[in-house]
Amino acid sequence: MLLAFDTSSAAVTVALADAVSGEIVASSTTVDALRHGELLAPAIADALATAGITARDLTGIAVGVGPGPFTGLRVGLVTARTMADVLGIEIFGVCSLDVVARQSSLTLPVAVATDARRKEIYWAVYDGPAADGSRRRLEGPAVDRPADVAHVLSGLPVIGRGAVLYAEALGLDSVDVVEYPSAEVLAHGVATGTLDVVAPEPLYLRRPDVTMSAGPKSVLPK
Repeated sequence: MLLAFDTSSAAVTVALADAVSGEIVASSTTVDALRHGELLAPAIADALATAGITARDLTGIAVGVGPGPFTGLRVGLVTARTMADVLGIEIFGVCSLDVVARQSSLTLPVAVATDARRKEIYWAVYDGPAADGSRRRLEGPAVDRPADVAHVLSGLPVIGRGAVLYAEALGLDSVDVVEYPSAEVLAHGVATGTLDVVAPEPLYLRRPDVTMSAGPKSVLPK
């Protein structure tokens, strides 16, 4: 059984899936930007109870690695690493923007914009979906003020919480309803191999006075 969760946004989202088929057997999502540490462990316990299993029945853990505000992101990554170490199971990191992109039902290329706080967005651009539903990331992830990248995202459907918050600055006429990463999509994508797996390291923005750049500021770890 594969446990998946993401705490890179205001949502704490958890899911359990069959590790081969990706079939979801339990899931929950709670939106509360200030209570990641309080909400994650009970949500995992509830998912295990719903599925009628214990942590010892897990064969792997999938975790969203961001980009996202570091406090919430750290809760998920520390939990995933600790559980994987104690249980002796594999851990799979996935870019949280990739998860949001997979949630779009559009058959066109899309952009994802999530809330980076400080009036900025984390963003990335994706190709149209392949036959298996996977999307190839074409640009990003990066972090910028919405108005500074509006020309980059122009003409693309933009999904994610950042698109909702900054629709006007991004020049959007309409916004897809997808706002936060889904642990169900994360679990299914890892189980079926349709999401790219990365090291379980946080994707977060370095302090502006440390990282100087004339262009988009990368959130990828050095």
